[in-house]
Amino acid sequence: MLNKFLTLYQMKQFIHKSMAVFMAAVVLMTTMSFTVDMHYCGDILVDFSFVQQVETCGMEKAQVTVSCEKPTLSKKSCCSDEQMVKQGQDDLKVSFDSLSFEQQVFVASFTYSYLNLFEGTATTDVPFVAYSPPFVKQDVQVLHQTFLI
Repeated sequence: MLNKFLTLYQMKQFIHKSMAVFMAAVVLMTTMSFTVDMHYCGDILVDFSFVQQVETCGMEKAQVTVSCEKPTLSKKSCCSDEQMVKQGQDDLKVSFDSLSFEQQVFVASFTYSYLNLFEGTATTDVPFVAYSPPFVKQDVQVLHQTFLI
């Protein structure tokens, strides 16, 4: 019986810890911002990066110049760079002043009642534990003729 209780207790602790890690990961992922840089040659994705600038394929440097008495004409490069930015959530802290009066009353009463659940009694000593019970001379139920049927 004790072994079964310990395994249930350990399972409860494991579930609590895993839920805490899961909730922390959710908060981290929703508040984190990141940027993805991508380099395309035509319609083909050549390189992408989360951390640094992407490496190019080198085709944007090879621009065609036509010299006819030194006029320079250049073609537009087929390469393109794109940047995708995901902004994180910044407004996680809800102000207590923005709540309605009913919501403030609910939060205050819930907090008060929840905290009072864990207050213990001052002492658990029984003052009459050293005294023996009184000797019963007569059966009280028979004396008063009260029987439970």
